[in-house]
Amino acid sequence: MTHIGIVGAGAGAAAAAFTVDGALPDADVTVFEKSGGLCGRAATRRHGELTYDYGANYLKADDERVVELITETLDDEGLVDVAEPVHVFDADGEVSPGREADEHKWSYRRGLTQIAKRLFGRTDATVHRRTRIETVRRVGDRWEVDDADGATRGPFDALLLNPPAPQTAALLRDAEWDSPVREALVDAVGDVPYRTVWTAVLRYPFSLDVPYYGLVNTDKEHAIGWISREECKPGHVPEGESLLVVQANHEWSVERYDADPAENVAALADHAAEIVGDDRLADPAWTDHQGWRYAQPEAGVAHGPIDSARREGLYLLGDWVAGEGRLHAALANGLDVGERVASV
Repeated sequence: MTHIGIVGAGAGAAAAAFTVDGALPDADVTVFEKSGGLCGRAATRRHGELTYDYGANYLKADDERVVELITETLDDEGLVDVAEPVHVFDADGEVSPGREADEHKWSYRRGLTQIAKRLFGRTDATVHRRTRIETVRRVGDRWEVDDADGATRGPFDALLLNPPAPQTAALLRDAEWDSPVREALVDAVGDVPYRTVWTAVLRYPFSLDVPYYGLVNTDKEHAIGWISREECKPGHVPEGESLLVVQANHEWSVERYDADPAENVAALADHAAEIVGDDRLADPAWTDHQGWRYAQPEAGVAHGPIDSARREGLYLLGDWVAGEGRLHAALANGLDVGERVASV
């Protein structure tokens, strides 16, 4: 039996596990996730009658394999498509319909985490949540990992690493792996730049009369980078209410990352009120928040060291490996990596 270990349960990991399970039915796949959730930054929370995607906002239809996976291979029950367009705003907060709407903007009535849940649910993979991996070790021609409690897991014939590049680089930097590949791999992975995003979620007991689903700051000169309306996703928000997901830009997020959350939320609500042009938005009835220190890669990674690592049974995957910080890119990369693992 082939034993596969996967660190991280993001979208790429879920796609890879799904592909390996389909190609190698006898494979034993074990996944370690440090948090209690699945799907990484494609994250969903529920609060009473609310469902909201507070990391990645939706899935685009930019890869044919991913489209087939979501609409045909997996059960499409509960899949929703946002019809309203995305508009733009500038440094002065001036809104205009300057961006064409994406062909599809998919989520689920129960949120984007359904992607990973459905992919893992179609496999025999064992998923260990709240299990932080702290050490990676090469033993002979196989791999082991140690978790935060000191337990050793493995051995694995192949090891897949799905955390964001900075966290993957840290694991590799401390890995017990005597190989000429490691130094070049650590340098390549550590060089991937990331955007930090601090997010506020704002609930209102009234509906907004605006023609768009989302607003994006295209000149990157405003404190806000993105505003979206979760009520545009069927099943997410009670009728007659509004729920905004407001994401600050990188500079604001880095500067205020460890500031008082209530002050951050209030500041982002004020900005949202000014941009949307509705003073009521400065006073939300309920709020939530989340800081994403490693939200989106701003560049890809050199693939030479990654290709070399594969020859030793170590695979890196995620949107940063694909070179595009988008959910569809993470899924497509996971499918690719799963195929490579299965073909060895």
